[in-house]
Amino acid sequence: QGDADVRHLNKMIGWSNACAAVGLLTMGLGVNFVSVFALSTWTFTRWTMIAHHTCHGGYDRCHPNKGRWNRFKFAVGSTWRRVNDWLDWMMPEAWNVEHNNRHHYCLSEVDDPDLVEENLVDLRNMDIPMLAKYAIVLFNMMTWKWFYYAPNTYKELKLARLRRQGKEIPADVHPEYAVTIKTLLTEGSPFYSLWEFFSIVAGPYLVIHFILLPLPLLFVGQYLNMDGMYASAVKNLVLAELFTNFHGFVAVVTNHAGDDMYRFRNGCRPFSGSFYVRQVTASVDFAYGTDLCDFMHGYLNYQIEHHLWPSLSMLSYQKAAPLVRDICKKHGIPYVKESVFIRLKKTIDIMTGASNMRWFPESYEKKYLEIDAVTEAKKRMSSKSSTNSLTGLRTGASE
Repeated sequence: QGDADVRHLNKMIGWSNACAAVGLLTMGLGVNFVSVFALSTWTFTRWTMIAHHTCHGGYDRCHPNKGRWNRFKFAVGSTWRRVNDWLDWMMPEAWNVEHNNRHHYCLSEVDDPDLVEENLVDLRNMDIPMLAKYAIVLFNMMTWKWFYYAPNTYKELKLARLRRQGKEIPADVHPEYAVTIKTLLTEGSPFYSLWEFFSIVAGPYLVIHFILLPLPLLFVGQYLNMDGMYASAVKNLVLAELFTNFHGFVAVVTNHAGDDMYRFRNGCRPFSGSFYVRQVTASVDFAYGTDLCDFMHGYLNYQIEHHLWPSLSMLSYQKAAPLVRDICKKHGIPYVKESVFIRLKKTIDIMTGASNMRWFPESYEKKYLEIDAVTEAKKRMSSKSSTNSLTGLRTGASE
């Protein structure tokens, strides 16, 4: 990776910022589709493309500005950095833990916080008409970022801090259970209060994005004698929020759900043979190949390649996809690539209980894990042997 990856990143940032400019300049001119679409796409791409790949370290090695475009710097550390780099419902530090660590290295296991079939078990088991289930799914599609994702990522951050401190989780607490706004309003959470969630996680985005961002239009409208500019801007921002939730759901939630995607019983070593098989058999690619197509998918259409190598740039995934597809074909590994709308239907079927994900054959899962253990032991023996040989050479040279 090098200059070409940075130029490509800058190009995508330019496109995202252009959407922001169009949306912000037109959002006071009455409720209109142009503003809603532009604002929605700005929010969507700022997260899925720019923040996502930067927070994974996709530009750590190639970007000259190490003080910003680095996984340990981007959007973290202060509200100011969050506002400048990536302001959304989710707290960046929390999302980094939940997505970059828990999801990527527990993919489609019970410990995967994004496992759709597990998270929607209540809906799947509800004895209600399918039409009612579809209505609940539609609500989730329009609200999931603030209703589910923001509180649940913050829960994962809290759990990570407890683990680092060596503190035990109480026996009556189920860390695998998702925390949602409904949870905070009804049962409460043992990890944090509703006020803490609002003041630290969701509040900054709510206040800045929906109140302060359109505020100048209140005075512009008075100056131009155009009533309602501020109200129109707020309405457009709210509609854009609903649309970007829907857009994000279609591009994000569908990545690992469907009756052709596999689940696993046990964890595996990162970057082992089992790990690589799982990233392919539990992930799906969408249509890809051009910057415009990839932009509208948020570069999440390269999900297989991204899970194989999480810390690459967007441009690298474009280059890698055809090679990965050919390798999988050569070795008989199922490489699923379908329209995102077909995947949406398959995801909704999983959510409603109309279909089930596949369990990876238990015998093969155990066999592969055993092979991983043997391979790891051989690596350690080889490393130890090399170290001993080097020590011997140094001792001989000193004598």
